[in-house]
Amino acid sequence: MRRVFKTRTFARWSRKAGVSDTALCRAVEQLAAGLVDADLGGHVYKQRVPMPGRGKRGGARVIVGSRLGASWFLLFGFEKNERASIDAQEFAAFQRIAAVLLAMDAVALDRALAVGELTEICDEEEPNSH
Repeated sequence: MRRVFKTRTFARWSRKAGVSDTALCRAVEQLAAGLVDADLGGHVYKQRVPMPGRGKRGGARVIVGSRLGASWFLLFGFEKNERASIDAQEFAAFQRIAAVLLAMDAVALDRALAVGELTEICDEEEPNSH
């Protein structure tokens, strides 16, 4: 089963930007299938996400932390028309955050969900799991 989580900050951004959970789940599905827009290193990826009425090209970019396995963490999002990418300092911070989140066991994840630090989306069985 693939588990996808939004951080509290990311959830706030996606709500304001109008990026649907469905679009985010599709972006993770594409990453899981190997369709990676940008592997930034250190288990951090940048993926394009369509915005309502703008599609992928003019849409948003999301920063995802994952080992391309069972857990996926949506860390940061931005609209392409607001900025081109993230800087080196932000990238280093996302690597550290991803490392902490990816090291969490099920108990720690449940605790983070209970206090609202994380929100789980796309919680369903993978259609093509082996």
